[in-house]
Amino acid sequence: MAFRRPMRALSAMALAGALILAVAPAAFADQTRRDQWALEALEAESVWRVSTGEGVTVAVIDSGVNFEHVDLKNNLLKGRDFKDGDDDPAPEAGDLQADHGTAMASIIAGHGHGGGGDGVKGLAPDAKILPIRSGGVGYAEEIRYAVDHGASIINISEQQDLDIQSDREAVAYALKRNVLIVSGSGNGGNGGVAFPAKYPGVLTVGGADKNGGLWEGSNYGPEVLLLAPAEQIVSAGWPGSNKLRMANGTSDATAYTSAAAALIKSKYPDLTPGQIVSRLVKTAVLPEEARGSALPDERYGYGAIRPLAALTENIPAGPKYGPLKVPESLSHAEVSGSEADYAAENEKADQKQMLLFAVLGLVALVVIGLLVLLTVKLLRRDKNKTGGPSGAVGYPQHGHQGITPKQNPYQQSVSPHQNPYQQQSPPPHNQWPPQQ
Repeated sequence: MAFRRPMRALSAMALAGALILAVAPAAFADQTRRDQWALEALEAESVWRVSTGEGVTVAVIDSGVNFEHVDLKNNLLKGRDFKDGDDDPAPEAGDLQADHGTAMASIIAGHGHGGGGDGVKGLAPDAKILPIRSGGVGYAEEIRYAVDHGASIINISEQQDLDIQSDREAVAYALKRNVLIVSGSGNGGNGGVAFPAKYPGVLTVGGADKNGGLWEGSNYGPEVLLLAPAEQIVSAGWPGSNKLRMANGTSDATAYTSAAAALIKSKYPDLTPGQIVSRLVKTAVLPEEARGSALPDERYGYGAIRPLAALTENIPAGPKYGPLKVPESLSHAEVSGSEADYAAENEKADQKQMLLFAVLGLVALVVIGLLVLLTVKLLRRDKNKTGGPSGAVGYPQHGHQGITPKQNPYQQSVSPHQNPYQQQSPPPHNQWPPQQ
């Protein structure tokens, strides 16, 4: 992720390299879209028939955004530069990773060009981007600006090592006003999740590779809730109107998750941030390598996002904060209420599941009993007709096989490690991540 300021020069978020493709767009038009493998993996074409993110504003707090890029024009709102203190949030020559913010914006809301068939397209192509160029220490001012200027989702693909109280309060400020903050776990491939991803109330995202497994550079920790594509991601670049960028990193995973959240917010505008996250979590899929893990797993969270399922499956709204940890600065009553609601939802889900299994078990016993009774009657009738088991007329002696009730075929096994909050439904065979 982007180097935010000199004090972050050792930040693991910035270690993923980016390749700038400074080639005429005509040469890369068709190839650009083909190289955006994540769109196919996330079933973008089907997703866009349900939601395109229309009516939702996503704030991108980053290194600034290139207003001239052909794949972003008209999707950018007037933003703010907190580094220079003006209203021009475009990057400047000499900025570290000056193209980073433009890349994140295009992953979220790029609309391509040439009728939309060429160039970089985002997962939520009709969402609007509020560009915010970060500056100073901490994110409090930037977060509050985003909230106060209409953002529903805030994408922060940056990281810092400082735990700042004003930042914690800003996260709570956003959450109370129904604004979801999404941030990445980092790119060091270790257990070091930093801030703002570490703050309670933030949706923390790790990286997935092309196969849907854990990307090797993804940081991990108990804060991670979801995975999203992070390997060989093509996006828009800077400077100029046609530059492209290819990179690895949880920055990109963060942007895809922010876009997925924007899609949900567009379709279900009354959902709270926690309820949006709930839809993403309950439809996420763990890769084969992580099956049987206690959830959320510190490396995989609840699994990789599936935007189409999150948009279309029948999922109750649930508690206000969903699986998000609640910031300490929120009122005790509000926190306690959320925790009680969450616990009650899980207990209710467990009770429903146990009741269902009990009913299915009872039905199975009744069916088995009827089958046994019918078999006995048929055997007796056969015996009466033939005068005994050795008779030559009637059914063959071994014409009826015994039925052994070894297992209820309708019963679904439940892993002892399963988090009742997780309600995964098996994806189709062609779904990313691939299932075995």
